[in-house]
Amino acid sequence: MRYENPLYLAEEAGALDLIAEDRIALGVSRGSPEPAVRGYEAFGYTGSQDPRGSDIAREKFDTFLSAVRGERMVDADPSQFGPGQRLRIEPHSPGLADRIWWGSGTASTAEWAARAGVNLMSSTLVTEATGEAFADIQAHQIAAYRKAWKDAGHARTPRVSVSRSVFPVLSEEDLWFAAPMGDQAQDQIGIIDGLTSTFGKTYAGNPDQLIAELKADAAVQAADTLMLTIPSQLGPEINLRLLQNFAEHVAPALGWEPNTEGPTTGYDV
Repeated sequence: MRYENPLYLAEEAGALDLIAEDRIALGVSRGSPEPAVRGYEAFGYTGSQDPRGSDIAREKFDTFLSAVRGERMVDADPSQFGPGQRLRIEPHSPGLADRIWWGSGTASTAEWAARAGVNLMSSTLVTEATGEAFADIQAHQIAAYRKAWKDAGHARTPRVSVSRSVFPVLSEEDLWFAAPMGDQAQDQIGIIDGLTSTFGKTYAGNPDQLIAELKADAAVQAADTLMLTIPSQLGPEINLRLLQNFAEHVAPALGWEPNTEGPTTGYDV
């Protein structure tokens, strides 16, 4: 978000959602670790007091969210619209605001996302290290988010997603792809973007093993949506097989139903 023009992004998101017939789920965040020194300044966005650009990212997100919600953002030309009129971003997609997700790494940013009224997404790392397992830290963040959502008094039920790297092994070829993930079978602690962070482990094994491990994962059980992270460099055919293996042999035991059964909904807070 630190690199984006919030009004232009709102315009693009609205257009895309209308083209896609209200099927866009848009994840937004400050951004990945900064590869350039204050690189957002090269795009004309100055004034950040944080080398990571977190402050301007949140400020821009507030503007973006207001625009997506259809708020009037600018005074209209009175010669065209009459006096005292204001304009919203066009095109406007009425339901899009309920399908905006903020990528959070800490409990405090999860609470901020709840107060802002957007859904929560949490990846395979959190920018906290408490000594607890990754899944437990993430579950605490989800609990903090839902409490803040309830305290804010929002009318709708929010959505919460977590990401996991999962490799179901059903053949010798699957085992060959999963084998390099063995050194990632445990949570890890490291520094990312100057922050001590906890990285979640990779799940690899036969379906029964994966079902048991994912049922024991506190954050997976707390979330209403599980997003799979798969290595794109393997190519579409292999990735499709990984997804199919998960959908057929693991997901049903976790409570998943195909989208033909209806839209996914969040859990009551």
